[in-house]
Parts: sequence; C-alpha cells; structure tokens
Amino acid sequence: MSSSPFRTSRSLVSSRTGPVLVGSAAAAFLVSAVVSATPWPSALLIRATFEAGARATIKEMLPYVPASAVSNRLDLPVTVASGRSTYDVFTPTATPSQRPTVVWVHGGAWISGRKANVAPYLRILASHGYTAIGVNYPVAPEKTYPAAVRDLNDTIAHIIANADELGVDATRIVLAGDSAGAQLASQLAALTTNPAYANLLGLTPSLAPEQLSATILHCGVYDLDAMAGLSGITAWGFKTALWAYTGTKDWASSSAGATMSTLEFVTPDFPPTFLSGGNGDALTSIQSIPMSIALRNQGVEVTELFWPASHEPALPHEYQFHLDLDEAHTALDRTLEFLDRLTG
Repeated sequence: MSSSPFRTSRSLVSSRTGPVLVGSAAAAFLVSAVVSATPWPSALLIRATFEAGARATIKEMLPYVPASAVSNRLDLPVTVASGRSTYDVFTPTATPSQRPTVVWVHGGAWISGRKANVAPYLRILASHGYTAIGVNYPVAPEKTYPAAVRDLNDTIAHIIANADELGVDATRIVLAGDSAGAQLASQLAALTTNPAYANLLGLTPSLAPEQLSATILHCGVYDLDAMAGLSGITAWGFKTALWAYTGTKDWASSSAGATMSTLEFVTPDFPPTFLSGGNGDALTSIQSIPMSIALRNQGVEVTELFWPASHEPALPHEYQFHLDLDEAHTALDRTLEFLDRLTG
C-alpha cells in the first residue's frame, strides 16, 4: 500500500523545518546568554534610542536660540585622567569679560550623550549674560565609574586655571546638569562641599566651596536604592545603564551605588539648589523630591519647580528642553531668576 501524499509532505516539512527550529532556539538561547552576561548589547541599543531622541530635542530647541549676541568656542581640548576630552564655551558678546559661569553636564543615562546635546540651551543661557560651558565626559560601557567624575573634576580644574581667557568669573560657578548629568553635577557639588565624601572618592576637589554659588539639577538620580525598586521598560533601561556604568549587576549595594547616591552626602555647606522634574517622569517622586527634602533637612536653600500629579499634559523626563511646551519656558524663566539671584 502506497503512503499518503499528505503523510509524505508532512514528513518532509518536519525533516526540513526541524533543524531550523532547533537552530532558532539555539540562537535565541545564545542571545539570551550574551545579554545576561554583559550589558554591552542592551546598552548600545539604549544608546541608539537616546541619541535619536537627543537629535529630535535639539531640533525642537533651535527655533528658540538667539540668532546673534552669543559667541561660541567649540571643542576646546583638555587633558583629563582618562586621556583627552573637549568642552564648549558660550559667552554673550556685549557684557564685561568675567561673567558668572554655568558648567552644564549633559544627560544620557551614563551610556550616551555629548555636550552638543545641550548646546542650544547653553546659547540661550549665554544670551542672558552668563558664560555657559558644556563639558564632555566618558560614557559606559567603554569607561566605567568613577571615570566620568574624575574627568569632570579635571575639566573644571582646567576651566578655573584658564578663567580669564574663557570669560569665567571663578568666584561665581554654578554646576548644572540634566538626568545622569544632574547626578554627576550633584556629585561634583558634594565633592566640593563635603571633605569626607571627597576622601571617600579619593579625589581632590577642583573647586573651593566659596567658588560654588549654586547647583541646577533637572530630572536627576540621587538615590540608587530607590532605582532598584523600579519596574517596567523604563526600569529595564535604567538598570541596564547602571550595570554598564558601574560594571556590576549589583550596583545598588556596591561601593559605586553608595557613592553615587548623593542624597546621603549632602551637608549644610551644599550650595543653594534649583530642582525640577516633570509630573510624567517616574524619577521625580523617587529622586528629585526626596533630594529636595534631604537638602532642606540640612538647611540648604532649595528652589523647587514640581508640577501637580494631575497636570496636563503630563511632563516627561527632560521636559525642560522641550521648548515647544509652555512649561519648559516656565522652567527656563525660573532657572534664569535663580541664576540672577544667586550670582548677582
């Protein structure tokens, strides 16, 4: 009796697809094993996503940048602990040479970003009479913690040493940052104002406390224990980034996690601080607001800009750069008021 054509066809399909299915399963297992063993693949994927978002945000800011009255010097070189870095300087063209100076540390989850991402915003600040400096730093996974802190401290030392040439008033420095950059700016401020913390990091601060007039912290991270409790896709992204940045999956309980949590190291000498975050940003309630409370408990002057939970539209992470939003202009106006009050 001849075999059924259907049975023959099914047998052929099974014999031909079997290796394909087995191969696909093996490939999936291999990918899973690699992703579990190293943060590199996921970190680079997140980096690509962040960079696309940064390009869109730059385009959104550009229409609000003054067409003139600001001079810029780009990609100035500096020697740092990890080798070479660069920074940008934006200055108003029609004010005295030595100006209060905002040193801005860009965001990017410690694994992406560059000073160019904040350049339009710094041009806006410069148009209001400030020297605004955008600084680069090494990102992960290529470099791990605390390389960024060391390099930023070295860059600040270079800026202070060349203050006259750069149009910097070295007695009126403001450290500022957004997202991961806010975390780094808060570390630099704690390094400057807490000798025990500087000793813990093994770094000599490049600023004296009396040189540091204020800090501006947008949408930052200041308590890594709280980050460990996040869930969902946002949590996956931040946890992967922190794994890449610290070099360990157990970042929350590592020495890196402890020293990155600047909420634990603020003292009464921490400078007056402007803090903001959007109501649609999960970090606001678990990071920015607790940081504000910690600072106030130390007697530090704090200027807050937070929004009611019911505010519409819900303001996303890094809302302050989305200048098509009225709320972003409110944040800019409040920032300028804060700067004017703290730097004279």
